[in-house]
Amino acid sequence: MKKGILFDLDGTLWDSSKEVAASWNIVLEKLDLDYRVDLPMMHRMMGHTMDEIASMLFVHEEKERGIALLAMCTDYENEYLRKYGAPLYEGLAETLAILKKDHFLGIVSNCQAGYIEAFLDHHNLHVFFDDIECFGNNHLEKGANIRLMVQRNHLDQAVYVGDTMGDYMAARDAGISFIHAAYGFGTVPEGTPFIPTIRELPKALLLSATDIENE
Repeated sequence: MKKGILFDLDGTLWDSSKEVAASWNIVLEKLDLDYRVDLPMMHRMMGHTMDEIASMLFVHEEKERGIALLAMCTDYENEYLRKYGAPLYEGLAETLAILKKDHFLGIVSNCQAGYIEAFLDHHNLHVFFDDIECFGNNHLEKGANIRLMVQRNHLDQAVYVGDTMGDYMAARDAGISFIHAAYGFGTVPEGTPFIPTIRELPKALLLSATDIENE
C-alpha cells in the first residue's frame, strides 16, 4: 500500500509571515502606494488564494489592478525568501526524515508559483518531498489539487496536515484524512485529530492507523 502525507506550507512547515510582510512592504514603498502589511493582517491572509488576498489587501483597487499589484509583491517575495528564508518549525527536518522512510511526502498550497521552491531551495529540503502543487501553477482550489496529487501519484491512502479551516475543508473535499497543525494560524472543529508540534506527527499517524484497524 502506497501511503502519502500531504502538507500545507504556511503555518504547518514554516512561519514566513514576518518575512513575507517585509518583502511586500518593500515593493509597496517602491511603488509609492499607501498600502502596508502588518503581522495580524498577514496571518488573516495566510491560506487564502492569491486572488482572494489581492481583494483583501488592495481594497480600493479594481480587481485586475489588485491582482497585478499582488503579483509584483509575490515575485519579489519569492526572491526574498529564497535568499533570506524564514523560520522552520522546530524539529521539521528530523521529522520529515522519519516520515520519509515509509511515506510519500508532498506539499499542496494556495501560494503563488515559485513559493514552495523558494522554501525548499533556502532550507535544502528537496530531498524529502516527492511532489508539490499550488494554486499559482494551475489556479485550482486546494481540495482539487489534493485530489490531483493523490491521483497522479497513485496513493492508496493519504492524510493532509494543515493549520486552518480552509485546510480542513480541502481535505474533506478531497476525501482524505486530516490532521490539524494546532501550532499554526487557524482553528478547526473540536474533536479533529491534532498535533501540538510537528515532532508529534509520527505518533499521531500511528494512533490514526490503529484507529482505522480497530474500526
